[in-house]
Order: sequence, then structure tokens, then C-alpha cells
Amino acid sequence: MKKLAIITIFSILMTGCATAPPTKDYSKFNAAGIRSILVIPVVNNSVEVSASDYFLSTVPIPVAEHGYYVFPVNLVKRVLEDDGLSDANLVHSASTEKLCELFGADAALYIIINRWEAQYIVFSTRVTVELTYVLKDGVAGEEIWRDEETMVYSTQDSSSGNPLADLIAMAIVAAIAKAKPNYIPLARQANQKAFAYPGAGFPHGPYAKNKASSAEEK
Repeated sequence: MKKLAIITIFSILMTGCATAPPTKDYSKFNAAGIRSILVIPVVNNSVEVSASDYFLSTVPIPVAEHGYYVFPVNLVKRVLEDDGLSDANLVHSASTEKLCELFGADAALYIIINRWEAQYIVFSTRVTVELTYVLKDGVAGEEIWRDEETMVYSTQDSSSGNPLADLIAMAIVAAIAKAKPNYIPLARQANQKAFAYPGAGFPHGPYAKNKASSAEEK
């Protein structure tokens, strides 16, 4: 019995170690002394053409609330277009140092939309938003933070006691969600989770209200 108990405890400890999220290294981030962040146009790998513009509108506020100056995304997009970088893929492949120098930014935030879709599955619709976030230092162009988030919403069924009426209601709700899915709440949730600190996100900046700066959070 004692031997079995030891094996059980060891197994639990090993399981806990296997599932524990990796600790992020913030040494490069803190060394960069970031005060301002340039939000780069979003690369859209989904089939939804308008996904990048809709999602881009959800990014500046949470980053600014995190304590950093954020350059107006529409102005950034226009300046880059005037500079011959009208395609987001071209912007992502350009030199980070040059981009940050153009705007006087300390760092650049790159975001890729991997999935932005609504799938109809037997009287329900599954809406999925999958994103990759990368922050690069504006001086050396090095990656100093990365995160990936996937948010999913499924239309929920409810029972009225009438099976036929329930099926009809579920079909209508699912059809509406498929025809006009609301991605924005999922995008905002993904941003909130990605930037959360302590958590997956990066330390708060110098302009954060009622929160410690990155130097104090090391």
C-alpha cells in the first residue's frame, strides 16, 4: 500500500509538471524600455476578407490601457500605403527597425489572423477566432514577446418542452449566427487574455493607471 501511494503521488506530481504553462522570459522586453507601440496592419490568413480591418479596430484600446502610447492605426495604415506598403504581408516582411524609425516607435506589434470562421454543425454554429501576437523591439528588431490565442463560441440550445419547437428555434439561431457571426466579442476576449499581466501578456507600461510599471513587475 505504501509503495502504491508513493507511485500515485509521483504520478500526480509528474502530471502537474507536464501541464504547467511555460514561464515567459521578459529580460529582453524589460531591457527594451518600451514606451510606445506601433500596431502593424494585420495579416489575414482566413477566408473572411474584412477580418483584418474589423480586428484591427479592437487592438489599440487594450494596448493603450496596458500603459503604452499607441499610434493611430488608421494613420499608420495610410502612411504605410503612401510608402508603397499597402499589403499587410509586405509590412510584416519589412524591417522592424525601419518601420519603428518611420513613426518614432519603441516597438512594433505584429498580429496574424489564423482563423476567423463560422461553421454550421447540426443545428448549431461554431464561431472561431485564432490569433498570433508578436512584439518586436524597434531598435534591434528582435522578438521580445509572443502569444497565441483561440476563442470559440457555439450557439447554445435551450429546451421549451416542445422538441419540434426547440429544433426550429435552434435552427434559426444557428442560421443567424452563420449568416452574420459576431466575431468582435471573441476578438476582444482574445486581446484581453493575450495582454493580461501577470498572465500571458507583457508587463504594464509607463502610462498604466493604478498599476505597477514593467520595471516594478520584474
